[in-house]
Amino acid sequence: MGQDAVLLVAYGGPRRPEEVMPFLERVTQGRRIPRERLEAVAHHYQRIGGRSPLNELTFRQAEGVRRVLGRVPVYVGMRVWEPSLAGVVSQMAIDGVRRAATIILAPHASDASRDRYLEALDAARATLGPRAPELRHVHDWYVDPALIDVWTEHVGRALATLPDARRRDAVVVFTAHSIPVASAEASPYVQQVHATAEAVAARVGPHRWRVAWQSRSGRPQDPWLEPDVNVVVRALAADGVGDVVLAPIGFVCDHVEVLYDLDVEARDTAAQAGIGCVRAATPNDHPRFVAMLAELARAQLR
Repeated sequence: MGQDAVLLVAYGGPRRPEEVMPFLERVTQGRRIPRERLEAVAHHYQRIGGRSPLNELTFRQAEGVRRVLGRVPVYVGMRVWEPSLAGVVSQMAIDGVRRAATIILAPHASDASRDRYLEALDAARATLGPRAPELRHVHDWYVDPALIDVWTEHVGRALATLPDARRRDAVVVFTAHSIPVASAEASPYVQQVHATAEAVAARVGPHRWRVAWQSRSGRPQDPWLEPDVNVVVRALAADGVGDVVLAPIGFVCDHVEVLYDLDVEARDTAAQAGIGCVRAATPNDHPRFVAMLAELARAQLR
């Protein structure tokens, strides 16, 4: 009889400068993205240290889950980078894992944040035949009380960095990755993002808040979710708002969409518009968040 395990699944990111361009080429394979566009995005990685911390942080989350669960092994697989999902699922079979709770580390469901991961996992299992471990997927934790606790704490800490006289008038802008409108209409993504934002806003207290979208990609002629966070920041500045707190609730780890798109680009937008800008920390390996992942896995394995 095989053992139980946990599999944490993330997107992946370059771990060192020499991986940045190969990573971008893999992500955009078949999409005919101009080389100059890839080089521009590679520059974003240079601005944040030449690498993404996502892999390292995901393994720290896994180690935290392992400590909470005790003897249950915890694996990490990346959809577009290393360690690959195919390699990790194969290793699980070699290790005698017969059943695993699988958590995709994206709280809100769309084709990009859920369906493509499930397809990649199914493909990985298909190559193993009857040796493949059973994967029990954890869904719908976007309003889990622990997740809301962590975001409430982090938004509160960001607000606390503002002087008292400015804090009460600050606007909290909750952000998540923009996706094509067609994908949004075919999924619960927008509703789930708003549900997370509403739950955190209710706990944070009497502050105005908005939902905005960030990190748009794809063809300019294709409609994606709006408004963009930079548009919102400029509009708030034009309305006389003194400070904005950015809370990237669509993400659970620091990576380029947070460290560049918000910490560099959105902050530059705020500075040019004359509005103060601070960012709430992402969950990363916060003990409460890690404990939540462990409990979700434990419940699924029951």
